[in-house]
Amino acid sequence: MSIYTGPVFEMARTQFHVIADHLEIPKDERERLLMPKRAIAVSCPIHMEDGRTAVFAGYRVQHHLTLGPTKGGTRFSPNLDIGEVGALAIWMSWKCALAELPYGGAKGGVAVDPRSLTPHELESVSRRYMQEMIPFVGPRVDVMAPDMGTNEQIMAWFMDTYSMYQGVTVSEIVTGKPVDSGGTLGRREATGHGVAFLIFRAMETVGIQPAGATAIVQGYGNVGFYAAAGLADRGVRITGLSDHTIAYYDPKGLDLAAIARYATAHGVLKGYSSEAIIDPAELLVQPCDVLAPCAIERVIGGNNAGGLKCRILAEGANGPTTPEADLILAERRDEIFIIPDILCNAGGVIVSYFEWVQDLQQYFWSKKEVMERLEHALDRSWENVVRRAAKDGISNRMAAMAIGVERVRNAKNLRGLFP
Repeated sequence: MSIYTGPVFEMARTQFHVIADHLEIPKDERERLLMPKRAIAVSCPIHMEDGRTAVFAGYRVQHHLTLGPTKGGTRFSPNLDIGEVGALAIWMSWKCALAELPYGGAKGGVAVDPRSLTPHELESVSRRYMQEMIPFVGPRVDVMAPDMGTNEQIMAWFMDTYSMYQGVTVSEIVTGKPVDSGGTLGRREATGHGVAFLIFRAMETVGIQPAGATAIVQGYGNVGFYAAAGLADRGVRITGLSDHTIAYYDPKGLDLAAIARYATAHGVLKGYSSEAIIDPAELLVQPCDVLAPCAIERVIGGNNAGGLKCRILAEGANGPTTPEADLILAERRDEIFIIPDILCNAGGVIVSYFEWVQDLQQYFWSKKEVMERLEHALDRSWENVVRRAAKDGISNRMAAMAIGVERVRNAKNLRGLFP
């Protein structure tokens, strides 16, 4: 019996087999392509400030190392399990391959609510998790990055813990670090910037002018924050915003500058206003030109896909659309243009790659250079996906995943099976 269970992993498995059928991959090749190379589960005991000893479960899944070290985020989430981590690692493999990065996919994290911890407890959990992972990670083995519930500070603690064990500073062990600790300019906003950049490419394709267009951004963490800001900078009216605490909708447009100031000061959207509040589920089906789910998996399913009223669906989150929803959206391909997740949110891993390269070389680039290289890389992936979709008469998601899976498969076949 597989250790990988749950709806998120089953979603990743289903998506893979749909692509494998399309690519006519023989049955006996599929398990090697799909199943992760390695899974690590650890206990992370720490001293709590009230005197208790608490133990948190930590995980890391490395999907494949065929193209280079594995790469992927580390999330702190109370309901995290190995199935979710495994699915995210698999999606990360296809994303890296689509972007032509020399990585396999990985993902990890700790089953903890970071908001429930004091700053000292958060540091203790972070350092203990990295300490437990040291035998299994390295700059040429597995390079961590931030994800939901983690940030630059946690990456700095990861890097310092690994470096203390090695006896030298190893800045290239993680990406998404503070600039003063070997991070790169542009990493913080990279994912959200990439989401906005690709939305503008999609607008060109479907004939929408940014000035006066409307957008709803579901999820106002790092990705949603910078995606919304990037859209607003070009004149897009943000009519809906939400995070895990509340959702707001106003067809006339929300005051994004005021909301950004409030969220920066308080960490959440709740409390910003008592007006324009809407049920979070209803927010997704309000009319808009752009719907950008930038939070968690499986928010667009069979229950609401038929009710979407957007022209562009930009998947800033990982796995926001279920296979059931995809079947419905396939029937609405002329109505809704989808930017699939492994393309739409690839800005973060692309700039993480740039950070890793800079750390290895100890030669750092300007922010202008970083953003220009990011947009060039996204443009290349965009053209490949749109061209493949048109040539084969398939959806953008099918095209993106086909490209990613093909590249991993070709690399595995060229290297062969050892021994």
